[in-house]
Amino acid sequence: MKTVSKVGGKKEISLWHDVTLVHVDPATGKPTPYLNFVNEIPKFSRKKYEIATDEVGNPIKQDEKKGVLREFKKGDIFFNYGCLPRTWEDPTFIHPDADGCRGDNDPLDVCEIGLKVIKPGDVRPVKILGILCMIDEGEADWKVITIDAEDKWAPYLNNIDDVEQNLPGTLDAIREWFRTYKIPDGKPPNVFGLDEKFMDKSYALEIIKECNHAWKELITGEKERNISHMEEGVKKLVRKLSKSNLLSLQPEDSEPPTF
Repeated sequence: MKTVSKVGGKKEISLWHDVTLVHVDPATGKPTPYLNFVNEIPKFSRKKYEIATDEVGNPIKQDEKKGVLREFKKGDIFFNYGCLPRTWEDPTFIHPDADGCRGDNDPLDVCEIGLKVIKPGDVRPVKILGILCMIDEGEADWKVITIDAEDKWAPYLNNIDDVEQNLPGTLDAIREWFRTYKIPDGKPPNVFGLDEKFMDKSYALEIIKECNHAWKELITGEKERNISHMEEGVKKLVRKLSKSNLLSLQPEDSEPPTF
């Protein structure tokens, strides 16, 4: 899937870089209390779509391994799954709560637990509810829990405890899905930091702020200029992303978001 075009123009945009992190009310042009969520995989589906972070323009593509298009062998995912724009889990950074693991080199993952099926590439305003620290093959892979701001459940869900109270079993099911989804591929179960707890909204917002700051360092080239002390494998990851994504930035969107 190619990236979307700007309203009134033909220029394609990057769903990773050109969509603001903070949702802006289209009627007033003012920031709202919500963040933007870019959906990649609709709930009740299994094709593994994701933003191509190392390609100019960052289109959404079905992931491929050894020439074969990937699907979740475990079966359909039961929540909308995507990412927060203008975030990056820095592979040079080890969060103190991530059991010594570096970031996974991708935008922050999002699980949206609303009732509607959201199409790939759609951008929706969401309420941040909490976050789970998954450790995926030695990398920190945070999962932000959200609800669409216009969902019928949204007025009742303001923090992670509200999810357990109003939708009991939802969080346990999300954790178990991520724990076991790679087992059909012959891999061991995933593990989790922080005693497998879902952390609250305040904690989640701190992780989001860190990843937004890391994104700014990536797209300005600052990160690439300050990695001489890192191992060569990490340097290659950062350089590849930095070069492809500096090319895809829009001149009129060069100002970083206020967050």
